[in-house]
Amino acid sequence: MAVYTDITEDDLKAFLTQYDVGELTSYKGIAEGVENSNFLLHTTRDPLILTLYEKRVEKSDLPFFLGLMHHLAARGLSCPLPLPRHDGNLLGELSGRPAALISFLEGMWLRKPEARHCREVGKALAELHLAGEGFELKRPNALSLEGWKTLWQKSAGRADEVETGLQDEITAELSFLENHWPADLPAGVIHADLFQDNVFFLGDGLSGLIDFYFACNDMLAYDVAICLNAWCFEKDGSYNITKGRALLEGYDAVRPLSALEREALPVLCRGSALRFFLTRLYDWLTTPAGALVVKKDPLEYLRKLRFHRAVASSVEYGLALEVAS
Repeated sequence: MAVYTDITEDDLKAFLTQYDVGELTSYKGIAEGVENSNFLLHTTRDPLILTLYEKRVEKSDLPFFLGLMHHLAARGLSCPLPLPRHDGNLLGELSGRPAALISFLEGMWLRKPEARHCREVGKALAELHLAGEGFELKRPNALSLEGWKTLWQKSAGRADEVETGLQDEITAELSFLENHWPADLPAGVIHADLFQDNVFFLGDGLSGLIDFYFACNDMLAYDVAICLNAWCFEKDGSYNITKGRALLEGYDAVRPLSALEREALPVLCRGSALRFFLTRLYDWLTTPAGALVVKKDPLEYLRKLRFHRAVASSVEYGLALEVAS
């Protein structure tokens, strides 16, 4: 469930008078997502998405998120666009929350993606990285090494409630990553959360990317690692090298990975798996019973982390051997 803040029809109609979007005909909450309250609006003109930004999203970050979508769209990437109010601002307020109206993107996310879809995701990710060049606003990745350590400090004392020995295992993993995390790879704007429900398809064609509310500046290859974790593992926890190869070939066709990025990919995949394990673990331990949020199993990403520890080379992800020039 992803409607944390309710809205009334009267308040919504008053909010819409600040925009040139026609008259409201209907609206309903959108159950998917975990960070913000989202509503699908139908008007006498076009369908729209209304997003109310909840407490986990810093209001000071919103100019980055909303400006980035405009920048990417102007560079040819298919993504939703925040709509301006009559005063030119992209952000308003509704029910005590910062709120924005976003254009509606046609398509649906895939429950069972295949290799051909992963190839399209790889291409789109590379296109995003190229389109992000020149965006002037900056936002550091709050969920990198320092953020992981902070999350772990909040969860470590109860980690063995989830699995015996987990406290020692994750403490050792954090120490390894702190000593081996790359610092000199190509960097820029990354999506940082390109899971299946953030990629829309129409048929077999990718129609666009959504949900840029974790976007930040970081290593581009780290975004690739996030996608390998999100798209290329099966329900039984096994890594699907066919999907991995397709995703990496799709990415390389648009923006070839450098030799250093290829070499760093196993460590980046470990870091990505740890990042999502830690956020899931924290939510698993702290979300009260009865809350209208579906808790995600942290052990899914623990299994992925353990897989990556055994990977010696990026070739094991499906990346072709680099041909010497």
